[in-house]
Amino acid sequence: MEVKIEELGNVDLVVDCIYKGRKTPNLSAEPFHKLIPGCENIGGFRKKLREDESGKYVYVILYTSMEELEWPDFLEEETGIFRYYGDNQEPGRALTDTRKKGNLILEKTFEALNDGKNLQDIPPFFIFKKTGNGRDVQFLGLAAPGNPKISPDKDLIAFWRTVKDKTFQNYEAYFTILNTGTVPISRKWIESLIYDHKNNLNYAPDVWKKFIREGRNGIEALKAPRIYKFPTKYEQLGSSNEEGRICLEIIRNHYKDFPQGFENCATKIISQMDSNFIDFSLTRPWRDGGRDAIGKYSIKTGGNVNQPLIIDCALEAKCYGINKAVGVREMSRLISRTRYRQFGIMITTGYVDGQAYAEVVEDGHPILIVTASDIAAILKRNLITPMNISDWLTSIDKNNQYYKV
Repeated sequence: MEVKIEELGNVDLVVDCIYKGRKTPNLSAEPFHKLIPGCENIGGFRKKLREDESGKYVYVILYTSMEELEWPDFLEEETGIFRYYGDNQEPGRALTDTRKKGNLILEKTFEALNDGKNLQDIPPFFIFKKTGNGRDVQFLGLAAPGNPKISPDKDLIAFWRTVKDKTFQNYEAYFTILNTGTVPISRKWIESLIYDHKNNLNYAPDVWKKFIREGRNGIEALKAPRIYKFPTKYEQLGSSNEEGRICLEIIRNHYKDFPQGFENCATKIISQMDSNFIDFSLTRPWRDGGRDAIGKYSIKTGGNVNQPLIIDCALEAKCYGINKAVGVREMSRLISRTRYRQFGIMITTGYVDGQAYAEVVEDGHPILIVTASDIAAILKRNLITPMNISDWLTSIDKNNQYYKV
């Protein structure tokens, strides 16, 4: 569903709808000022103060591209959890001393959430995403701060980041997209938030009213169960991520003359994907029986009393180009070598062909498949970029007793 900019003056907000802007380079091309009364035109935090001079906010818009390497905002559609990074993204300022006051808004919002006494002071958060097409924006939903499954000490985290040898703090915040059902967010509610705030709940969505009454435990998430289909070659290669493509090509070229060297790199990638993977050890390359490495997966209770559950895993790594797939032969070998009460990992800088993928999924084999697009995403989350990946690979090789320098 799309709405043209000429029609934005009196429309509701519909989840996943695209609201069109103009293609001109000036700020008048932005759809926000027409779509939501009083909305600012610049920044990731766009907000509106109440007319009652209370200093409290009517609403807050969180606007994201979800493509920034250093600040990877993310919506987990299966749970409705939305991760958003604050606006202190460069050194030189204190945590909440930002021009748009975004981090201060986050701080006060989560204080009210965890206090539980002034929930009516929490503004609704409207989440929008850039579409990549001019000034067009997509509405992802109405959000509340926090989530019932995230503890109060984990939903707003101040962490340190170093950029150009300078250290500073920023916030990582967690919200929940609320399940507003098939009913749009009415423009009448948004207008009442601004002009008749004391009566705004008369027009608010039921899920927002429940959140205001019950707080964190009253959050009802918009969950979109994933409909599984075998990923295409294009999807597995992640052809839309330019920096990811460059990193993968650097990896392929780095191990071109000794592809077995990728095995140690693969264990590092898996460990950075999930820190619960531990104790990987490589098999000798010239005696490879179908497992390039063996490791363990540790499931912990979070306490200090009971022992973690340790599950063995076998890993096979393939440093392949974009036109070479892991086929049935390679996959069958890993499956056959995966012992009882053990699972396997097939990781490749290429992709897995349809028949091999089907054999794993349809027969229920305990194999985790990690392809080029996954590797690109893991590197991005760990701030490994085309600028530093060569040094990262060199540091890995130094610790590989089987790598022939």
